[in-house]
Amino acid sequence: MSKIICRDKIFVIETENTHYVIGIDNEGFNRHVYWGKKCDVNDYEIDYNHGENAHNTVLDEITQEYTVFGSTMYRECALKANFADGCREVDLKYTGYEQNGNTLSLNFSDTYYPLTVTLNYKAVDGLDIITRWTTVKNTGSESISFEKLFSAELTFPSKKPYRFKNTNGSWGGEFLETDTELKGGSLAFQSRGGVSGHNNSPSFIAYQNADEKVGDVYFASLAYSGNFKVSASRDLYNTTRVLLGLNDFDFEYLLKAGESFDTPKVFCGYTCGFGEMSRQMNKFVIDCIFPKPYNKTPLPVLYNSWEATYFDVNSENQCALAEKAAEIGVELFVMDDGWFGGRNDDNAGLGDWFVNKEKFPNGLSELIEKVNSLGMDFGLWVEPEMVNPDSDLYRAHPDWAYHYPHRTAHELRNQLVLNMTREDVQEYIFNLLDTLLTENNIKYFKWDMNRALSETGAENLEVPKMLWYLHTKAVYDIVDRLKAKHPGVTIESCCSGGGRSDLGALQHFDMFWTSDNTDGIDRMTIQKGCSLLRPTKAMRAWVTGIEGINKPCSLDFRFAVAMQGSLGVGGNLTKYSDEDLQICKKNIALYKEIRDIVQFGDLYRILDIEKDEVLLNQYVNEDKSKSVAFLLANGTRFYKKRMPICFDGLDENKRYRLTIQNNTYEKSGAYLMNVGIPLHIRGVDYNEIIILEEIK
Repeated sequence: MSKIICRDKIFVIETENTHYVIGIDNEGFNRHVYWGKKCDVNDYEIDYNHGENAHNTVLDEITQEYTVFGSTMYRECALKANFADGCREVDLKYTGYEQNGNTLSLNFSDTYYPLTVTLNYKAVDGLDIITRWTTVKNTGSESISFEKLFSAELTFPSKKPYRFKNTNGSWGGEFLETDTELKGGSLAFQSRGGVSGHNNSPSFIAYQNADEKVGDVYFASLAYSGNFKVSASRDLYNTTRVLLGLNDFDFEYLLKAGESFDTPKVFCGYTCGFGEMSRQMNKFVIDCIFPKPYNKTPLPVLYNSWEATYFDVNSENQCALAEKAAEIGVELFVMDDGWFGGRNDDNAGLGDWFVNKEKFPNGLSELIEKVNSLGMDFGLWVEPEMVNPDSDLYRAHPDWAYHYPHRTAHELRNQLVLNMTREDVQEYIFNLLDTLLTENNIKYFKWDMNRALSETGAENLEVPKMLWYLHTKAVYDIVDRLKAKHPGVTIESCCSGGGRSDLGALQHFDMFWTSDNTDGIDRMTIQKGCSLLRPTKAMRAWVTGIEGINKPCSLDFRFAVAMQGSLGVGGNLTKYSDEDLQICKKNIALYKEIRDIVQFGDLYRILDIEKDEVLLNQYVNEDKSKSVAFLLANGTRFYKKRMPICFDGLDENKRYRLTIQNNTYEKSGAYLMNVGIPLHIRGVDYNEIIILEEIK
């Protein structure tokens, strides 16, 4: 059980296996004391420093929970405020604490100005993850402006350098891992385009001597889908710390008299090994982040029409696709782009969320009734934040797009971004989507966003730099309003692939689109990076007609990759052979048998395709009575792949039955995890799905 222990201005947050310790020193400063394995709570104390010289002061040397700008503190700070009289320094002193179950709030006030800052911590039973966020409140009569307002500052115990994992991806290549040793100076991961983005991730993994099973691993993930910043540093005292939160790039937040503001939440933890980190985050997101009531409901197998028809959608061809989709076992049929306005390509129609009468003279009802009669739910693609200049909406309201009067409005993908900070824009979007849901039996939206923000003029705002935050908030608010009014609807977060796949999105959306790249071989790498701090269930993975350029892989292989997330199909089924359709039907039926284990079970990454030439991922259910393992190789070298395959996550005292390479084995969990099954893995398209079941 997690608990909060308070002792003489020492505060211990106790999780299942760790302690996170904060102190208040004699001068009223917040102090970071310790984070790591449990110790005797009576031993924790604050270390007092004396300073070395006038250039590296006591305040530089001490470790704090939350560093503010001012006085003789010169390192990077978490908070910087401008008061009405021009003062730009903050001087916080401790004023008390509040405890509510497993939530701790430490309160601080400025010694002169009407600003209070509260550092919030929340632990959850059974895991080693702590939620952190900061609350600022203006208790005066004049506004306070913030140019830095991070969610959390985190300090690590070892004086030795840490290695940092993050991603350095792109469109079509999301979640590609980077690994950097931070010996000194600083290291930043960030986004500046208005979304969390395809490149860096709003998170960090800091570790020493770690792999999947062992080593000290510290991690944190920011729940925010807009511009973020993760700033890590190692100073002259060999202290490594990280700040993470809203990016201070082109940032300002105005806190008016009497207002308060909660920063986006940070979920942080310490574990032994990367595997335990991922398993804890998977459980945490399912239990504590995913929107209810569908957080513990398996996602259905979906079919998406994009690759089959692109913009050329109509009732006839969609009905034909629906028949094929139902035949192979699909549960959710999704019509993609092209159904609305004057939308025949990507040059026109965005913003006009009205059914195209030429393509659907009877509205959507004819298609939806057909889909429902085949036993499937119906879903629809939308891109609400965007507008084409060639649209009725833009012709009527050109001022609704972000713009500067004397600057060229740059189009990306032939579209502009709507000013989501305007209430009339928000109401327009909500009302049209609400109408679609009210008038049609739609159970799912794929909410896309296909470009970054530019020409970020917002004449409606008193503080234009607040648009970055307010845009993201508006998206969250509209999604929440739609789901509140239509509780049977689920909504997927898509942003040209994985550009909005952070845990902030997953507080509102039910899943995310992982990448526009559905190449089976590339996806092994993409999905591995995604799995580090993101839940398996949220990761939509499609099987499409893309076989790979110069690296072909079979339909079975592509299914074996996609079945390691939430399965979807996106190929042109009308061109599939009878044999191909049977392969689809067989794999979808198998996925339905194992998807509870995949979407909710514990993931063990046993072999890595990059390092081992073989991928082996295993998912184990809660009571360890059943497991499924995916074994894939797309080309092994030098005849070396004669190897014992050892499994993981099993009960060593239980006996299991499994069939692999046409041989059936009955072995103990201990044997399977330590001795393993000898295999010969060769070929360019090796794939096998292994089910392990307890023998009772």
